[in-house]
Amino acid sequence: MHAVVQRTALVVGLSLALSAGLSACRAQQHDAQASQPAAKALATQQVTSQLGSVGVTTIASGLEHPWSVALLPDGGFLVTERPGRLRRISADGKVSAPLSGVPAVWAEGQGGLLDVVLAPDFASSRRIYLSYAEPGPEGSAGTAVSIATLGDTSLTDVRRVYQQQPKLVGPNHFGSRIVFDGKGHMFISQGERNDRPTAQKLDMLQGKLVRLNLDGSVPADNPFVGRKDARPEIWSYGHRNMQSLALDPRTGKVWEAEHGPRGGDEINLPEPGKNYGWPIITYGINYSGLKIPEAVGTSAPGMEQPYHVWEKSPALSGMAFYTGHAHSKWSDSLFLGALSDGSLIRLSLDGGRITGEERLLKELGKRIRDVRVGTDGKVYVLTDESDGQLLRLDAPAN
Repeated sequence: MHAVVQRTALVVGLSLALSAGLSACRAQQHDAQASQPAAKALATQQVTSQLGSVGVTTIASGLEHPWSVALLPDGGFLVTERPGRLRRISADGKVSAPLSGVPAVWAEGQGGLLDVVLAPDFASSRRIYLSYAEPGPEGSAGTAVSIATLGDTSLTDVRRVYQQQPKLVGPNHFGSRIVFDGKGHMFISQGERNDRPTAQKLDMLQGKLVRLNLDGSVPADNPFVGRKDARPEIWSYGHRNMQSLALDPRTGKVWEAEHGPRGGDEINLPEPGKNYGWPIITYGINYSGLKIPEAVGTSAPGMEQPYHVWEKSPALSGMAFYTGHAHSKWSDSLFLGALSDGSLIRLSLDGGRITGEERLLKELGKRIRDVRVGTDGKVYVLTDESDGQLLRLDAPAN
């Protein structure tokens, strides 16, 4: 009888262990599935535009607030998710598990993992650059940039090359985009952390466009090098929250766009040492409807006017030039994502002049976070949603 009880207990124990093992296995499978959105069949729809029908193909979905996309030479993509994940997406839409080795990010408010760009020598070095909100002491944070080597499933040789100083407390206005000028420099856009006076203070890096060598060192010809009262990294200042940055391939000039407050989103072509006015001059007002306390109006001596301004804020995000495709109806355009407007803005260009504007993708009702143009003339867009998507746009047929 005693032996029977022992055998029964053994069977029950094995059964429970097996059940627990199966439950753990199912939980692990669920976690893996949750961290790795499934690839779906590519679906294309048609949306309207001023120049004809635009084909919109959903490459991938299930991304959690994706922030930036980089186009890989093999036809795939790197995509950042703001909570701190970097993923590969294949050309056919298969989404990888998060890559390991990503720097720790401060994923609060508007902070998190932000831009991703391929190094100019990516084909040989496999290096990438990431911008992100970096945690600091006592709940503070600031914009930072790291460089890393891209592997199949991980980042290695991760090294921080820029750090916004000082770090401030608060959840808003980190920027940030990275662009290379083709001359051995990178520009990093950032915000003033919603602390308006910092944008005018040259001993602080908030609200500044900075210019660095690719290794993070300061170029000797930066405009404030040698001044004891100014940070040498600064290229231009008086900016609010710069989430758009692109190099005009026709001229080599950097274009930057930034959020105004309530109204006053603007494009600038930042020049060395120039002051772009925030918060002393602005075309916007506070979200409450009241005047910006520091503002004196829309102009002031020694402060630059915007190159282009929107009285009603579309909430500008990623920016990309569409040039070199003479066969396309979109040739000589500038694309900008719009968050609050839920559209992709296309500006028509005549040289450097903006001659027209249309807003695409309004039918989708999605916040547009990033836009990039492929060498094949396709346009790639990220939607900023809890179930974010990577989309491909085909220009209207000639």
